[in-house]
Amino acid sequence: MTAFANSLTTNIIVTILMLLMVFLLPWLDRRICRRLGLNLQGGVSANPQAERLLRMRRILLYAVFGLYLLAVAYIVFFSRSATKDYQVHIALFSDLKNAVRIDFGFLGFIKTVFTDGFRVAASHVRIEKAEDIAQVYMNVMLFVPMGYLLPYLFGWFRAKVRCRPALACFIIALLIENLQLIFRRGFYDMDDLVANTAGGILGQFLYISVAYVVTHPDWRKERKSYRRWKRNARTRTLYPFARRMGLTRTTLRASDEEAVWDFYVMKLGFRLIRQIVPLDSPGTDMLLQIGNMQAEIRCANTEEAIPPQTLTLSVRRLPPVIRRLRENGIPVSEITQDRYSGRRCVSLSGPDGVTILIIEG
Repeated sequence: MTAFANSLTTNIIVTILMLLMVFLLPWLDRRICRRLGLNLQGGVSANPQAERLLRMRRILLYAVFGLYLLAVAYIVFFSRSATKDYQVHIALFSDLKNAVRIDFGFLGFIKTVFTDGFRVAASHVRIEKAEDIAQVYMNVMLFVPMGYLLPYLFGWFRAKVRCRPALACFIIALLIENLQLIFRRGFYDMDDLVANTAGGILGQFLYISVAYVVTHPDWRKERKSYRRWKRNARTRTLYPFARRMGLTRTTLRASDEEAVWDFYVMKLGFRLIRQIVPLDSPGTDMLLQIGNMQAEIRCANTEEAIPPQTLTLSVRRLPPVIRRLRENGIPVSEITQDRYSGRRCVSLSGPDGVTILIIEG
């Protein structure tokens, strides 16, 4: 009874802390950032010290996440003493089966719910080991912050928020179970693996339904637009292939091959993939690449009027890119806001009046 009381107290404390994190963190984050004039959606901030303040915000959030990881490490490793033997427990849901007794089995319980009602069915259920239920609950709650904070802190997880946090939680839980087995601190328990992953999925759902809603005021408009597009796009030709498609190459026109080489290759750092010199014209076609993006530049090598062109690039963080450009003597505009995405962006001029737009996100 004492062990159950301790487990119940611990679970209540953990549940309260989890609820405070889920509901208080995004509310405080949005309120403080709004008061300081900081843009949480990636747009231009009103505060001239925005970059420093946003960096401090990231450090504080990383510190919270680090404290959580230390708490997890203490609970799963350092609070336990090493055992003499390796302990493996691979029977799924055996703890719950032993903790809960149903007179006529689970299927009989479901049948009774539909025939005699839930109250009658519940009268045939007995809890024999409440501490085992509390342990499963604790394992679920332990990973809720993991599934919640990963997309809150890291853009890579937000980009695929419906799958990446849950997958990461499963991998981390699997790593923990294997380390516990290697160092003989606790059981290699399949129930723990399932419960931890379920907690990560719950945290991921709470991020989508609470944190994203609070920190993105226009979420209703975005969801409405997305649903309208998806409803109409299902009958369009390329919709079934959209997830596997991506823009990898764009084409520009230029008048001087040497200017293209000096600016794109020598200054910006593009790599020359291939160069083709047609036999029937003085021009040169160059295929350049940086990261996963390719630019085909068709150089006429003659004086001709080139229409206005724009090359758009995307980077994770804009300030280091701006600093690097200015250190290398490349003029760059002040930070503005992209009119389509609302993200921060800068622009610079390339040969033949090409506008190179660099967007953060």
